[in-house]
This record gives sequence, structure tokens and C-alpha cells, in this order.
Amino acid sequence: MLIDLRSDTVTQPTPAMREAMFSAPLGDDVLGDDPTVNALEAKAASLFGMEAALFCASGTMTNQLAIRTHTRPGDDVICDYLSHVYQYEGGGISVNALASVSLAHGERGKLTPSLIRDYIYSPTDSHKPLSRLVVLENTVNKGGGCYYTVPEIAAIKKVCDENGLILHLDGARLFNALVETGEPTGAYGQLFDSISICLSKGLGCPVGSLLLGKADFIRQARRFRKLMGGGWRQAGFLAAAGIYALDHQVDRLKQDHSRARKIGAMLEHLPEVEEILPIDTNIVIFRLPETILAADYVEKLATKGIRGISFGKHLVRFVTHHDFTDEMVVEMEKILNRDFYDFID
Repeated sequence: MLIDLRSDTVTQPTPAMREAMFSAPLGDDVLGDDPTVNALEAKAASLFGMEAALFCASGTMTNQLAIRTHTRPGDDVICDYLSHVYQYEGGGISVNALASVSLAHGERGKLTPSLIRDYIYSPTDSHKPLSRLVVLENTVNKGGGCYYTVPEIAAIKKVCDENGLILHLDGARLFNALVETGEPTGAYGQLFDSISICLSKGLGCPVGSLLLGKADFIRQARRFRKLMGGGWRQAGFLAAAGIYALDHQVDRLKQDHSRARKIGAMLEHLPEVEEILPIDTNIVIFRLPETILAADYVEKLATKGIRGISFGKHLVRFVTHHDFTDEMVVEMEKILNRDFYDFID
């Protein structure tokens, strides 16, 4: 039995999702007449109370389109040091938007109003770039899946409004946060100028993310998507998976969170585990002693049929998803409970 916990991007479409994909009506999305893409975009925009949406290949693309559209060359983007837009998008802020970045160091990757104030440059200081955009990530990947609540975001939005800043959300795992808090999607549409949501992680789609915002913003982002080579044709096959996921795959994310906590309980008893980050959603990050490199530990795990990833020199990450079953939880516990020294030697 292979237990693949490298990421929730490894999910496979369910049979029902595949059926929806292959029965979808199609058109040409670049020409604007793929009915399934149009339906997905309208559905997502309505869900969050936004005016429009744009279907793209990846969350990196939707984030980068948002930053490119919101900013001008020489502007400054405020985000946390751990944020995906800084850590894992290939330097796209500087390449695509020609913008600089101010990096805050929040608790587990979360920004606060006071932190943001500390990084806002005076618009009268010609030595500094113009502070233009704040980016939040919810949930925070490198923060172990921790999340913002609506009141926390509202306090940040107030600071942005007071200082003329735009607020974007990298919501790659936003639905994981929402099933934990029970907060309404519409509240996010009222707080953010733009939102990126990923369909190919916990929601189980094969490909795709959505960028949400005002109609004028989305029209400009669509132009940049084409410029980046991101226009696609009969994309309705993929959009149908997104519609199915939004209708059927959201509530089941709670199962992933429950299984993540079961993994945490297993790890508590292992002598090689020095620290486990709080498990808030579907991400489990734990620290090994200095005598064990994460890369070596992950390699050894793989020989036992468990796939994780090295998340730092001594950090390992597991991510649960709908293809990680209760049977796999039981098997994983059996493997991890074997003698420590036999396991690593």
C-alpha cells in the first residue's frame, strides 16, 4: 500500500468527477464561448459575492496575475516571509510585476495590522517604493495550515483602507479554513479586492485555479493571462471538474483535517519527533533533532511506503487529502510504531 502525503495536489478525480468532465459541453475559452468555463466562473464569483472570475491553470498563475494587475513597476508588495507568493512562485513578483517585496515575519506566516503598518512606506519619501498591495495566504502552507478568521482579516482590511492599499488573498486552501471556521464565503468577497482559490488541492480537481474580483480587474487580468500564454481553448473539460468539486467536495475536507490530527497523535509517541506544529487543517509539519536530516528521514519513509516531503533542514511535512483513507491511517500507524532505531539505521 502506497501512502502518498507529499501534497493534496496528488489527488485523483473521483469517478463521478470524471463523468462530469467527459459529459461537459465545450467551446473556445479564448473566444469566450466555452459554456462550462463560463458557468464555473459565474458560480465561483457568485459564491464569494464578487463581480467576475477567471479560470486559470494554477494558483501561481492566479496570484501572479493579481499582483501584475494590481501593481505598477516599482510598487511594493507586503507579504509574510513564509508566504507562497514569495517562497514558491519563482520570483514572479519581480519578473512579472517588476515590483519589490517587503517581508514581514508574522506568527506562523500570519500578518497582523501592526506588522503591516510597520512596512508601509511614506508616499512622500522618494527613496522608497510606493506601498501598493498586501497579500495574505489562507491557509498558510509553511505555517502548518493555520488560518485567518474573518475578524482578523477585517482588522487588516481597515489598515489597508486607511492607507490606500489593495488586499489580495492567496486562498489556495481557503476552503480548508472555511470548513473549520464555518464562516460565509460572502464575507471574503466584501473584504478582499481579489481572491485566488485552487481547485486541484483538497477539492480534488486535476487542474485549475480561479481568480475573483471586480469586472474591470478581471478583464485586465484576462489580457495578462493571454500575454503569459495562459489562454486555453476547450477548457470546459477541466472547468466541469471545478463545478463538481464546488458542489460536492467542500464539506468532506473535514475528514482530511480529522485524519491529519490522527497523524499528529501518532507522531507524539515517536522519539525522533521533537516538535509538531499545531494541526489546524490538513497539514502536518514536524521537527526532527539536529542529528537527523529531513531529506534522509523522508527517503527512509519512502522505503516503508510513506511519502512526505522535506520542508526544511529538519522539518517534514505531510498533507492529507481525499485519497488518504482510514485504512491508510491504520497502516501508517503500524509503520511508524516500529522501533525507532530499526527505522532510521
